[in-house]
Amino acid sequence: MEHIDFDDNITEETLRSSKIDSQAVQDAVLQLLTAFGENPQRAGLKRTPQRVARMYAELLAGYAVDPLILVNGALFEVKYDEMVIVRDIEFYSMCEHHLLPFMGRVHVAYIPDGKVLGLSKIPRIVDMFARRLQVQERMTRQIADLIRDLLKPQGVAVVVEALHLCTMMRGVQK
Repeated sequence: MEHIDFDDNITEETLRSSKIDSQAVQDAVLQLLTAFGENPQRAGLKRTPQRVARMYAELLAGYAVDPLILVNGALFEVKYDEMVIVRDIEFYSMCEHHLLPFMGRVHVAYIPDGKVLGLSKIPRIVDMFARRLQVQERMTRQIADLIRDLLKPQGVAVVVEALHLCTMMRGVQK
């Protein structure tokens, strides 16, 4: 049977720029597997430590992103002050309390005061902050604060709607 590796979509650039200590992650995963009573040498688990390290390098790549490089000068002077809204920006993040995913949509709105940000930059800003160990409240504030710092708008609002697997999978009461 042919071996299929589903991890190849992670770019080498992502791995090179990652601030994740890949070997430390692999060692920790090996210890976890052993602590769970698993045999890390069985067929399905042999490469799990490497896979998990690569996964975290991708999922937590936001730590290595410089927001000013990300924006890359895409600030434009304008003479209008109508609200700019970017809605339904999908995101995936990792709960810092349980290391489980949370995901959802972000809506960003601001009222310009002489400057606007290139529209494609707003989803990239969301992604940069989502690709870190996070809590929803801090991620919301980080997005708003960066837009406020970059644009000095009359106002900015960020709404995050999310499903948290840490509560869903653990049976937390609704």
